[in-house]
Amino acid sequence: MADRVEIIGLHGVPMVKPGDNLHALTVSALVDADMALEADDVLVVAQKIVSKAEGRFVDIATVTPSDRAIKLAEQTGKDPRFVEVVLSESKRIVRHRANLIIAEHTRGWVMANAGIDHSNVAPGEGHERVLLLPLDPDASARALREELVASYGVPVAVIISDSFGRPWRRGTVGIALGSAGLPSIIDWRGHPDLFGRPLEVTETGFADEIAAAASLVMGQAAEAMPIVLVRGLHWVAPEADAGALVRPPEHDLFR
Repeated sequence: MADRVEIIGLHGVPMVKPGDNLHALTVSALVDADMALEADDVLVVAQKIVSKAEGRFVDIATVTPSDRAIKLAEQTGKDPRFVEVVLSESKRIVRHRANLIIAEHTRGWVMANAGIDHSNVAPGEGHERVLLLPLDPDASARALREELVASYGVPVAVIISDSFGRPWRRGTVGIALGSAGLPSIIDWRGHPDLFGRPLEVTETGFADEIAAAASLVMGQAAEAMPIVLVRGLHWVAPEADAGALVRPPEHDLFR
């Protein structure tokens, strides 16, 4: 494991619009910082700019709520059109109360409002817009990584991060929605501890730990630092994308 890690925010990334090239924006930010990517660098990219570049906007005015959405909106105090969008992105509603919906996203994440966001989303021509998560964050990470490897000629990794709440702890933390080029999870089972006893259940959410560290620099609100470079990490575990971090239903004791 590394004994020193650098977390470097890349300044100057403009407001991202649908169709923008994230590879070009990343390279430009690196040039402005007088930096080049090195082997084993990890770029952590905020989910929000990935979703914006992929055009994952929904104009609330165009949504017709279903009866189910109307009922859930009455129970939560939310706009039924917004609730309909949440339902369209969800496998199931896990819990709800006034002003809160916890949903299982179609890709397996359990999160508030199925990850649909109002914050830092500019209105579209006078209409209220919301932003959905990327269709396939692992694929988005792979595509960006391939372009960066081609540009710099060194093996690097990419993480697409988001902020998650946790059921038994207050506050949000950064997690990896998508990743490429690193092991998102490292299985330590069978390895000896300090006293030679084999570990039986320990798995490290490697990509989540990196995303959480990057969020200290990335921020949560108006910091405008959506791309962070993490340097100094090394790993030997096999590559696995962030989809491996979603706990299978048969292993979920709280479902």
